[in-house]
Amino acid sequence: MTTPSRYWREIPQRYRGEANSCEKCKKKFFPPRLICPKCGNRDLAKAKIADKGKVLSFTIIRVPPSPFKDQAPYAVGIVELKDGVKIMGQIVECDFKDLKVGLPVKIEFRKMFKEGHSGILCYGYKFVPDS
Repeated sequence: MTTPSRYWREIPQRYRGEANSCEKCKKKFFPPRLICPKCGNRDLAKAKIADKGKVLSFTIIRVPPSPFKDQAPYAVGIVELKDGVKIMGQIVECDFKDLKVGLPVKIEFRKMFKEGHSGILCYGYKFVPDS
């Protein structure tokens, strides 16, 4: 379960696709990190992730965790963005029969779930086919 304080700390990544990149080796990281795991450098700059990519792998969730029960079945995939960042997210607006490795997708900002009966609305990114 997400806590409100954690949720709000993640807003720059979740709402704006904020990442960072190493000034030394130019590697880009999402979510942002404090130290480059590739070269150990601490000089990192703010960056934005690409908004398009391709599906590397996917699965269909038929028995979901409680916040997503009303969405089942749904597809989740690992997407490699054009800048090399790999992230996992829900793939929407696509028939399961049309899902395939290499499918071009784009990121859209959408409602993810509502936490609790009177909880906060959690937003984030989902992937839609890019035709």
